Amino acid sequence: MTSHLTPPVGPHDHAMGPADAPLTLVEYGDYECPYCGMAHPIDKAVQRRFGDRLRFVFRHFPISQLHPHAEHAAEIAEIAGSQGAFWPMHDMLYENQHALADEDLIGYAAQLGLDEKWAAAMLASHTFAPRVREDFLSGVRSGVNGTPTFFINGIRHDGPWDAPSLVEALEHALHAGVR
Repeated sequence: MTSHLTPPVGPHDHAMGPADAPLTLVEYGDYECPYCGMAHPIDKAVQRRFGDRLRFVFRHFPISQLHPHAEHAAEIAEIAGSQGAFWPMHDMLYENQHALADEDLIGYAAQLGLDEKWAAAMLASHTFAPRVREDFLSGVRSGVNGTPTFFINGIRHDGPWDAPSLVEALEHALHAGVR
């Protein structure tokens, strides 16, 4: 049975690329997941390959039972996002997967020019935890059971997610005109 993205991509999502792009690639990811770390440069390569024909969306799916820092890493991404720095923080987290303790996260916020004390207070109070939970629950409703999980134009991609396989699946969706 094919799984569909629930809810569809909307204004609340973190997206790169034109809203009217013929292709939308959604990734449910976990900042501490080693497979998501391997997928990160693949995501970048796919984005370069398709350019303005692709909108890339990231949704949080922290698997806290396996990755004890994943929830807070997702929260710091949202904290940065509230200041217009989601994507720089997103990249920083994947580039520094080996260092995701709270003090590291606050340090990354400072490196991006965010107020360190404010970021620490937001993280300590879990102000953005409901936003992370919203993404997680949408993943559960969409049939996500591990990370990374990709959706192409709203339909779960169950094949391999190496660059050639993702490119092939995206090309197929582009030529099939599935939106």
